[in-house]
Amino acid sequence: MPIQKVEKYKIAKGLEISRAITGLWQIADMEKDGNTLDPISASKFMVPYAQSGLFTFDMADHYGSAEIIAGTFKNNHPEGTNAKLLTKWVPKPGPVTRDQVREAVQNRLDRLQSKKIDLLQYHAWKFSNPYWLDTLIYLQELKDEGLIGALGATNFDTAHLRIAKSSGVDLVSNQISYSLIDHRGGGQMADYCDQHGIAILAYGTLCGGFISRKWLGKSEPNLDSLANWSLMKYKRFIDTAGGWEKFQNILETLNKVGQETNRSISTIASKYQLAQKAVGAVIIGARLGENAHIEDTLSLFTFDLNNAQRHEIAVALNLLEPIPGDCGDEYRKPPYLTASGDLSHHLEEFPPVYKVIKSATNERIDSGTSWEALAGYSRAMRIGDRVLVSGTTATHGALAIGKNDPAAQAHFIIDKIEASLESLGAKLSDVVRTRIYVNNLADWELISIAHGERFSDIRPANTMFIAQLIGDEYLVEIEAEAVIQS
Repeated sequence: MPIQKVEKYKIAKGLEISRAITGLWQIADMEKDGNTLDPISASKFMVPYAQSGLFTFDMADHYGSAEIIAGTFKNNHPEGTNAKLLTKWVPKPGPVTRDQVREAVQNRLDRLQSKKIDLLQYHAWKFSNPYWLDTLIYLQELKDEGLIGALGATNFDTAHLRIAKSSGVDLVSNQISYSLIDHRGGGQMADYCDQHGIAILAYGTLCGGFISRKWLGKSEPNLDSLANWSLMKYKRFIDTAGGWEKFQNILETLNKVGQETNRSISTIASKYQLAQKAVGAVIIGARLGENAHIEDTLSLFTFDLNNAQRHEIAVALNLLEPIPGDCGDEYRKPPYLTASGDLSHHLEEFPPVYKVIKSATNERIDSGTSWEALAGYSRAMRIGDRVLVSGTTATHGALAIGKNDPAAQAHFIIDKIEASLESLGAKLSDVVRTRIYVNNLADWELISIAHGERFSDIRPANTMFIAQLIGDEYLVEIEAEAVIQS
């Protein structure tokens, strides 16, 4: 097979990837009935990809034996020598220690049969639990040690990319759902990534196989009749974006452009996404030994869409309903756009962040900062159906978060407030008043925008003050009051 010139993207120093990444998530689906693939046999099916210039593969700790198969490929086939293996770590929510993080990284290394992970991508289930940031800080230490080549995120929203980046975590990528059906990767996510050198790795660009000629003109399928987890998941995206009729309009438009360019519907969709701001690569799933579609993927790099064709696609996309929220919200809040429609096949529970201290008249929590013991106050207190949250700064243990970034500090503070509320049986949506204390007048707008992003559907009473906060590193302090709704 002649080698087609595949575009490359420098994602970090010493790490260059192909702009079409082969995703191995379907290995988990192939093994879901307890049938474990033989790594030696399965690794042979990776050879044609690398031979063709598609040398980058994406996997995760929960993609069945994908890491083992990829490691076997890299170490037992000449074509695997220069392969780039990207993986993810998706731990359960809760406290984490340095030793646990090191153990998880070592497990990835053992399965990949490698001394260094090319790119490790981290997923956090819940941002109100501050241990996600601890985990990234510990991963950064292991990167500095040399066990990790580059560090990325997966399914992060813009606010928490911002918190991590401004707190010294060297994130170089964010792998997110970003497709013709799901536009959340554009807008503020694309702007932030572009400004801070973070590559968007777009998955779901073909909606699990729905964006193909196979579904053009077909009747709407029943969710329960779909063949695999990917199709079940992306059918929910299609429904949320406006339904089957609008989706068929997208396919018809892609088919027309495909006929003009002599390319497939799926190729046109991926090509369109590759041109979006900050997108470093698209991830195209493969069922090893079943569906390769290598020639189709290679054809991505043999043509360009003209302005008229891009406009025609954009017009069709404008008819869709936006997927709600920011990137990754489908795993953190309703509507859960997962294969099952909830998190039942991912998690059992979310443990409370803070331990509740009960008395005869109230319940309270402490967050563990030295200030609480010194000044004799609680992070939050519940009396009946009211929860009062003390003035909160962007402090986590001894660490000041989001230095020089008022928006990052505001988001982290609201996370802490949310964790305090949840520990006492309330929700962020129960908040009826917030008070914001700003250190520098110039920061008021960025802080207000951050507050607006988190409370846009809640709309509590609010007052902002210019105040001289204690500690030069603190740009903003926020307190909140909530009334638990019956």
